[in-house]
Amino acid sequence: MSTPIELEHWLRNFLAQHDGTAGTIHLRENDGLKLATAINIPPHVQQIVAWVPKGKGMAGLALERKQPIHTCNLKEDRSGNVRPGAKAVDAQAAVAVPVTNAAGDVRAVVGIAFPNEREFTQTELDELIARASHMPAAPDAD
Repeated sequence: MSTPIELEHWLRNFLAQHDGTAGTIHLRENDGLKLATAINIPPHVQQIVAWVPKGKGMAGLALERKQPIHTCNLKEDRSGNVRPGAKAVDAQAAVAVPVTNAAGDVRAVVGIAFPNEREFTQTELDELIARASHMPAAPDAD
């Protein structure tokens, strides 16, 4: 399993490759997600998302549905997918990308936020999924 420093380095590169302004990596633990690293996420938000239950917020929904969950504007989203803590991040558009193992079980969720409001095409989402799948040594799901 990767160290927190290795995960942070990978996340910094992932953000740079996709022009992201902030991001997180949550690792699967039992029936939820544990925050492993975060970049440009306020400390109080990191505390709020330190543990994410399945089905709650963007990361929890990505875990539950095994598909990317996205919003074009974190601050104005009214879908119910974005939790109040995420609205405190200095970003607008965001995607929570599930990382699966060979059996299709979610082993991690990578979050990426962007500075501007935007819609995501299926091609963009597929690219984020493909790149996220190269996250180093993410553990297999329980």
